[in-house]
Amino acid sequence: MKVLVTGVGGQLGYDVIKELEKRNIDYIGADRAEFDITDFDAAHKFITDYMPDAVIHCSAYTAVDKAEDEPELCHLVNAVGTENIAKVCKEIDSKMIYISTDYVFDGTKDGYYEVYDIPNPINVYGKTKLEGEKAVQEILEKYFIVRISWVFGFNGNNFVKTMLRLGKERSELNVVADQIGSPTYTADLALLLVDMIQTEKYGIYHATNEGECSWAEFAEEIFRVAGMKVKVNHIKAAEYPSKAKRPMNSRMSKIMLDKKHFKRLPDWDFSIFKYIWDKDK
Repeated sequence: MKVLVTGVGGQLGYDVIKELEKRNIDYIGADRAEFDITDFDAAHKFITDYMPDAVIHCSAYTAVDKAEDEPELCHLVNAVGTENIAKVCKEIDSKMIYISTDYVFDGTKDGYYEVYDIPNPINVYGKTKLEGEKAVQEILEKYFIVRISWVFGFNGNNFVKTMLRLGKERSELNVVADQIGSPTYTADLALLLVDMIQTEKYGIYHATNEGECSWAEFAEEIFRVAGMKVKVNHIKAAEYPSKAKRPMNSRMSKIMLDKKHFKRLPDWDFSIFKYIWDKDK
């Protein structure tokens, strides 16, 4: 099997490459330096030169607040770029995994979002990721759409790194406590994606670490595991204004993983321990 991974400079692409290497699966990694996904001709040439059996599309515009000021660029990368890759996958009969987000939902549901719930994004980023989902569904039959949330990994900036940095500078932090969701550790997710791409169990999946928390509880666990004495003040999202609106409820059901006999990701608090412990090695 030959696998193309886009966005290898990001958190998830980095860990997907590591997992493919562990399993001795033939792969090629690509980022902006290799080809521009928003340029169809460039994408077509790069992909058809390699002729992968599968593409794991991790590349995305993910600056949620900045996207409100750059909607055209965000659309170009997340929607047009994804459509370009899907078209080439269709041409060469390649499978495709598209990484999507909890932000396709508005966060008003009481309970867990199912894969069949109707999306209703409330920010530019979420809207463009949903456009990417629609392009994949319209063009391909051999696709996996995997929605994730609250991502953290070694290669790139994330909430865990920010908390560890701020925890060294301050003894007290204000963190939002009324937005609920589940963190996603990229090293855990990479295992699932590589398992998935070797099957024909196509469809939409939700894949975050098990359990749920608020951002404030997430921060408290980070400091507990790291052995840092930092007081976390629980505040409302309204007290921490941001340019982009964010879902208050990002909890997503993983029942589809069970139905298709995929292993769920570990509990999020255990993965925080793994992440912080491994990072210090």
